[in-house]
Amino acid sequence: MLDSKLLRSNLQDVADRLASRGFALDVARIEALEEQRKTVQTRTEALQAERNARSKSIGQAKQRGEDIAPLMADVERMAGELSAGKVELDAIQTELDSILLGIPNLPHESVPVGEDEDGNVEVRRWGTPTAFDFPVQDHVALGEKFGWLDFETAAKLSGARFALLRGPIARLHRALAQFMINLHVTEHGYEEAYTPYLVQAPALQGTGQLPKFEEDLFKIGREGEADLYLIPTAEVSLTNIVAGEIVDSKQLPIKFVAHTPCFRSEAGASGRDTRGMIRQHQFDKVEMVQIVEPSTSMDALESLTANAEKVLQLLGLPYRTLALCTGDMGFSAVKTYDLEVWIPSQDKYREISSCSNCGDFQARRMQARFRNPETGKPELVHTLNGSGLAVGRTLVAVLENYQQADGSIRVPDVLKPYMGGLEVIG
Repeated sequence: MLDSKLLRSNLQDVADRLASRGFALDVARIEALEEQRKTVQTRTEALQAERNARSKSIGQAKQRGEDIAPLMADVERMAGELSAGKVELDAIQTELDSILLGIPNLPHESVPVGEDEDGNVEVRRWGTPTAFDFPVQDHVALGEKFGWLDFETAAKLSGARFALLRGPIARLHRALAQFMINLHVTEHGYEEAYTPYLVQAPALQGTGQLPKFEEDLFKIGREGEADLYLIPTAEVSLTNIVAGEIVDSKQLPIKFVAHTPCFRSEAGASGRDTRGMIRQHQFDKVEMVQIVEPSTSMDALESLTANAEKVLQLLGLPYRTLALCTGDMGFSAVKTYDLEVWIPSQDKYREISSCSNCGDFQARRMQARFRNPETGKPELVHTLNGSGLAVGRTLVAVLENYQQADGSIRVPDVLKPYMGGLEVIG
């Protein structure tokens, strides 16, 4: 959430910067509400001062033996007006807060300006796509050949956009997740966490999924209790660990990693990537989250992105890194890098990780702070998150990039210890 003081002092500048994201800020409505708030607040403060003065005069009139009934009636009238003023102020503030919760983060000055994904800027590439000397098969054909990737049974169980993994492919999927977790914990300094898969609304509001993106979530209503939501990413549960906390500065940076399933309704994705495992309602992801001191967050973004890239490098998967433009960034981000892995059957790079610095945007929503050792005062932390990596999409990339002419799959060297030394599946 943006700082409300920023909107009051630099509303038009904020609107101009948000326009680069394709977001039209309702400047006129905010100005009208702010003017209304000031008017009511000024009137209420004046009324409160007058009421205090009248209350004092009641005591003085009593001492003089005067009739205080008219004064008492006046004070009661003002109490009613004050009560009505408070209701009006609360209503104005509620609307302002609602508007504020729907405003995306401001892009960092280093973010390229663009309307959509065509405005993204390639930063670097790693690896060279394999030149196959046989017809390339996609991951669906490779997986279904031996019955290890089963979409038909998954649809019978759960409907579209689900997959059933069996045998060596299920093991390969598990191996990928274990490899990623071990890498981030032992080499990159993250603390492994196991988090709830169901969270309440405040956690999703804290990281920016609510209220704007409720249609993308799976919601479980409970009579007499708070609704629960299936997590769309472990970013939600990991980042909210520090919600409402004042962290000791000596604890920073805090680095969490978790392997969880993720659940997304894929609202608006009708007709997109309907074949295979690219876009699913349920998928696994290894998620990295960092909680850092504000002055270090941009360096932390580079480090977090490098952590995700290391996974692809060790797996030997060609990829490219993109700096997302203003029009393609996520709601909470000030700056984002996407990693796109080479998918041979599509002859192009596809997203496999998104690494974002959210600045103090999520921290303000969560009231996550640290105590500045120089001033002794609480200040908002900065939060970062990134996929390290999306396990299902990594499985797709491994199946396709390591396929052989007979349809079998070579096991990447770094995964062999997790596969019992198995070198080929199929």
